Amino acid sequence: MKTLIVAAAVIIDHGKVLVTQRKEGSAHGLLWEFPGGKVKEGEEPRVALRRELKEELDIEVEVGRIFEAVFHPYPSFPILLLAYQCRIERGLLKPLGCRDLRWVNLEELNGLSMPSADDPIRRRLSSLRK
Repeated sequence: MKTLIVAAAVIIDHGKVLVTQRKEGSAHGLLWEFPGGKVKEGEEPRVALRRELKEELDIEVEVGRIFEAVFHPYPSFPILLLAYQCRIERGLLKPLGCRDLRWVNLEELNGLSMPSADDPIRRRLSSLRK
């Protein structure tokens, strides 16, 4: 079974992190996640992340260093989730490819229902606060 590579953004502004809610009817529908998406065959993950954030949120970002890499064996397929620190350069956030978006503090982040693969990223963010 082929591993799906996914790139995600960790965008923090004024102590809050950006999360998006998956559309109803999609895999992990209505769960919250760090924005991003699938890396296409032959695509560099940073390029994929910029593309996904433009398509889904209508923003352009500077993709920084890797924040966390997570391998998660979902029953249907394994994923490698590459989370990068990002900064919004241009655009106003619009939920084009998601149901909703929200800026949350770390307490709110810990209370959200998220896919299992996002848990290590959430834990790492929480540990930065301590």
